[in-house]
Amino acid sequence: MEFLLDPSIWAGLLTLIVLEIVLGIDNLVFIAILADKLPPKQRDKARLVGLSLALIMRLGLLSLISWMVTLTRPLFSIAQFSFSGRDLILLAGGLFLLFKATMELHERLENREHQSGGNKGYASFWSVVVQIVILDAVFSLDAVITAVGMVNNLAIMMTAVVIAMGVMLLASKPLTRFVNAHPTVVVLCLSFLLMIGLSLVAEGFGFHIPKGYLYAAIGFSILIELFNQIARRNFIRHQARRPMRERTAEAIQRMMGGRRSGEPVNAEAPEVAQIIPEEGFKDEERYMINGVLTLASRSVRSIMTPRGDISWVDAERPLDEIRIQLLDTPHSLFPVCRGELDEVIGVVRAKELLVALEHGMDVAEFAAANPVIVIPETLDPLNLLGVLRRAKGSFVLVTNEFGVVQGLITPLDVLEAIAGEFPDEDETPDIIVDGDGWLVKGGTDLHSLQQLFDTRELVKPEDDHASLAGLLIEQSGQLPRVGEVIDMAPLHFQIIEATDYRIDLVRVTRDAQEHEEEAD
Repeated sequence: MEFLLDPSIWAGLLTLIVLEIVLGIDNLVFIAILADKLPPKQRDKARLVGLSLALIMRLGLLSLISWMVTLTRPLFSIAQFSFSGRDLILLAGGLFLLFKATMELHERLENREHQSGGNKGYASFWSVVVQIVILDAVFSLDAVITAVGMVNNLAIMMTAVVIAMGVMLLASKPLTRFVNAHPTVVVLCLSFLLMIGLSLVAEGFGFHIPKGYLYAAIGFSILIELFNQIARRNFIRHQARRPMRERTAEAIQRMMGGRRSGEPVNAEAPEVAQIIPEEGFKDEERYMINGVLTLASRSVRSIMTPRGDISWVDAERPLDEIRIQLLDTPHSLFPVCRGELDEVIGVVRAKELLVALEHGMDVAEFAAANPVIVIPETLDPLNLLGVLRRAKGSFVLVTNEFGVVQGLITPLDVLEAIAGEFPDEDETPDIIVDGDGWLVKGGTDLHSLQQLFDTRELVKPEDDHASLAGLLIEQSGQLPRVGEVIDMAPLHFQIIEATDYRIDLVRVTRDAQEHEEEAD
């Protein structure tokens, strides 16, 4: 036991343990890649069997030190190259590593890890174990020769090998989990194996490549991959902060072929839009899906019928005038007010009010039986749907913070926000094709224009307007005059009709180049 008190023995033991672990990392990485080909229940068993066989093989080779020494003696020569038993083993192991690493890289780059049925094709347990045994033979020989060259005490050599293998057994599962959870790390490890295989072939031919060069290259690559993993984790963390609804909407919009104006297609990771052809969705489907996805980001003001377009019944007018109004207007529902729109009494159906008038009932009293639902203009559009359900086919009035009526919303208004305009008999469409451009009403909703022109530049979250007229007034800084042209590349807006207080009609054109690209 006196040799245990010798500091040189402990220094040699520690140094050998470190070297054995370093030399065993290559073996461990390849075992991790091979074990991933097995069903999950067999992977731990394969790792345990592989590393146990490596331990047995190394201990057995250490017991045959005299035979190990003879492996370095030349057996035969070809031209200027002489080959020993060790050289032949290194050549065979290097070629095997080159072959397996190349096949693994090809399989992963060609994405052939899964069968056509959608289930992953697993390898048989014993075929993987046989490959592990072959790798163990190559890496064990290198490790044992290193041990023999460093320490003369057989017990020290065996102790170092056992400790190193124990460390590898403990590290095998987390290392395997990490390697297989990061595809780029797998490719990097396979590249290492190609480099190691090439160095083994070179050593088999007598060209010694210092291990320091290999480990320096591997260390530098690992450092770069570490930066890559940190950047990827930060990107995922940033994406996780974005609302799930926003990320889902963006993904589906990319599936439909739409992306923000000027946004480049990501060449590093193929987006869904590059995989699924744009023709997978028809124009009407794309329009409706966009309407659904953008509904939550819209304001109530962008959905409602504005105050100036509301048809309402004045309860203080003569009954004959009310009757004529009901018969001449195609609407079926009317708010009944007292003198002005802000003095709402209730909501009535035209047919029921006509019957009530025939029976001489008071209009205000009849309307008061059906009070109108009032919502603030700041209400979220998704919460608006629940309010409309409670209205049971009627409408809701939108007011500002001072109680002034801003507009009204019917279920049809929500449908138009999703599927496009459905003009009434007394209305003209908001958007009309006019040669190489469009005639657009000033009160047209900007979301509809965005979907029509396939752009994302018209509506911004911080903007306080919801109509084309509001956008043009903001861009101009004042109320534009008739004939004035406002440019918002690639769109151009020419004022066709306007008064001293509002914009009625605008002609919109697109740059010729943009128009040709869209036609193509």
